[in-house]
Amino acid sequence: MNGPAGAATTIAAAPPPSFGLAVLLTTLVALGPLSTDLYLPALPTLARVFASDAGGVQLTLSVFLAGFACGQIFYGPLSDRFGRRPIMLGGLAIYCLATIGCIFAPSIELLIAARFVQAIGACAGPVLGRAVVRDVWGAIESARIIAYMGGAMAIAPLLGPTLGGFLTVLFGWQSNFVVLLIVSVVLFVAVARLLGESNVHRHPQATNPRQVVANFRLLLADRRYLGYVLSFSFSYSALFAFISASSFVLSDRYGLTPELFGMSFGIVVSGYLLGSLASGKLVRRLGGDTLLACGAWLGAIAGATMAALELWGVHSLASTLGPMFFCTAATGLVMPNAIAKALAPYPKMAGSASALMGFVQMTLAALVGIAVGHALSGGGGALAAGVAICTALVPISYLALIRVRRRR
Repeated sequence: MNGPAGAATTIAAAPPPSFGLAVLLTTLVALGPLSTDLYLPALPTLARVFASDAGGVQLTLSVFLAGFACGQIFYGPLSDRFGRRPIMLGGLAIYCLATIGCIFAPSIELLIAARFVQAIGACAGPVLGRAVVRDVWGAIESARIIAYMGGAMAIAPLLGPTLGGFLTVLFGWQSNFVVLLIVSVVLFVAVARLLGESNVHRHPQATNPRQVVANFRLLLADRRYLGYVLSFSFSYSALFAFISASSFVLSDRYGLTPELFGMSFGIVVSGYLLGSLASGKLVRRLGGDTLLACGAWLGAIAGATMAALELWGVHSLASTLGPMFFCTAATGLVMPNAIAKALAPYPKMAGSASALMGFVQMTLAALVGIAVGHALSGGGGALAAGVAICTALVPISYLALIRVRRRR
């Protein structure tokens, strides 16, 4: 199943699969999570420095996701038309300039604006990285590669908050963005020197507005594609609910310092690492749909447990971190298999399919983050409620759109 965007222009063969290519793509995909996770321990500091409340500071996260979502809609069709490599370089250039703006932002409003532009640059990594994986490794192996990439990518949120906590304490909140600037410059040079073009079927009409709309309509009409996109997006939204609220809940409710917050965050993210590695090892034996279903139910049970403990008045670090560990493990099972299954039928429009998936993912996560951020004044229950609702919607999406279709 594929919707050709006009006559394809075939170029030389895509670069061969290699460990070095997988490492570069993993780093590019990790730039987005690193851009949020590294400065999480600095959010309470930002609130004090800019005299803002939790909701205002949380907008630096949610607006980042909004920019991340919007940018992907453009990067996908552009890469289908002009190739992955030049568009990736353009995105990294935008990211570098916006990060400089973050470093020197004199107010919370300008920081929010700079974060929006930064996100537009950062989203080139995930949307084009997924497309390159589909180009190079094909429909079957891409699930395994994406799972292992997810496991390696977990290093960013695993170490990011810990590093960010120490940077904030020792050098101030701007130091987090200095590190991001250095990383992005290194990635720009690496892409320019090492990344070969993988899009061997370029479509001259891929950026035609009518064709873009037609391609997106084709994708949304595919019930199975929509099921994978929603499963992926709700699973990520549960994770982002924790990302957006954890620094305030863990710091205010449990009194954790920035350093201890980073370590606690690392414990939760290690669940994602575990789930991703398990997915990579088991996908050939069990299949992507089975692993996705297992992750969906595991996350729903963990989310419900977290909400129940909150309702029963059990307020402890373990009652928050324990269920979230299993929620992130579930995300590690759901996300790589949902991505690979969604992109598999669309080799000639992998960029557009990846872009639409990323747009839905980030839009839902941004809305969840905004809702949780504004509800934080009512206590830590907003975090548990957000996680429970999002994790419950994953198996609902699977049952309604994927499993039913598979039985026909």
